[in-house]
This record gives sequence, structure tokens and C-alpha cells, in this order.
Amino acid sequence: MNEESIEMMRDISNEELVNQLFDVYGNDLKRIAFMYVNDLSQCEDIIQDVFISCYKNLSTFRKEAQFKTWLIRITINKCKDYQRRWSFRNLIYKPLMEPFIHSNEKAAEDVYVELVGSNQILKTISQLPTIYKDVLILFYYQDLAMEEISQITNVKVNTVKSRLARGKQQLKERLLKEGVEYGSIR
Repeated sequence: MNEESIEMMRDISNEELVNQLFDVYGNDLKRIAFMYVNDLSQCEDIIQDVFISCYKNLSTFRKEAQFKTWLIRITINKCKDYQRRWSFRNLIYKPLMEPFIHSNEKAAEDVYVELVGSNQILKTISQLPTIYKDVLILFYYQDLAMEEISQITNVKVNTVKSRLARGKQQLKERLLKEGVEYGSIR
């Protein structure tokens, strides 16, 4: 099921629509949340909050963007809210992605993570400033286009391009400093 088939189901209830959205986008949103908080149980709590917000705010969704874009924006905002809390600052990063991935099918982001040393890359990305972390996660792990990232982050496309370039540079520098092979970061 994709965005168009969800759009065509106009006569279903809000509850059914949220269930469909969860089925279609739930795993992608969990991956995004995990990359922000590096804690599986917190990630699941955040995703639950995302879909509660989605349900409560379906009537305000203007359909100017796709559901996916809207849900990613909600997820990132919930993750940032979580990061602002005092308790988050006292956590040790635990970038263990394997128990998080439940799919038998390898997604593009999973293949990429395996190729370049997943745990160290995730840890390093999670330590970057938020403006770079946002675009790196959306570009590499969600395989979104610059325009989609621009919509989600609410910044101009050229700003997204600049942040992506600077984020990649900072990521490479940190990985080299730590002695990690950064391989095919493009």
C-alpha cells in the first residue's frame, strides 16, 4: 500500500486511516526515531505519541504534503522534544540497530549501514549538531530527495544542500579522527 492508495480510501474512519498509515510508515518512522534517541523502548514510545498526534490532528491535515512527509515531521519534532528533556542528556548512546530491524527484506538504508560500519556511523551521526543530523538521517537513511527534506525541515532546498555537505564533512572528519573507515559516504 502506498500514499495514493491511502488517499483513495476517503470513506474510511480516522482510526482505520491511522492504522493504515502505521502499517505503511511505522517501520520507517521507528528507524528515524531510533537514530535520534538510540533507545528502542523510547523509540517505540515516541512512535506511539506520533500516531496519537496523527489521530488527534487528522482534521487539521491540509493535504499540502504527503502523509509520509507530515508523519516524518511529527516524528522528528517528538524526537527533538525528547532530546530536550534532562533525562536524555544523561543517557549513554546504544547504537545497536540489529534488534530494531524486524523486516526479512533488506531496505536500502540497512544495506548502507552494513557497508560503512553501522554502529560507529550511527553513534557519530547522533553526536552531530541537530541541523546536520536531520538532513543526514533523512537523506541517507530515508532516501528522501532534497525537496522532501526541505518540506520536512522547513528550510530552503539550498540550505538543505549546504547542511548536507557540511554534515558529511563533519561526519568524515570525526570518523577519520576516530580511525573509522568511512567508505562510501557520498
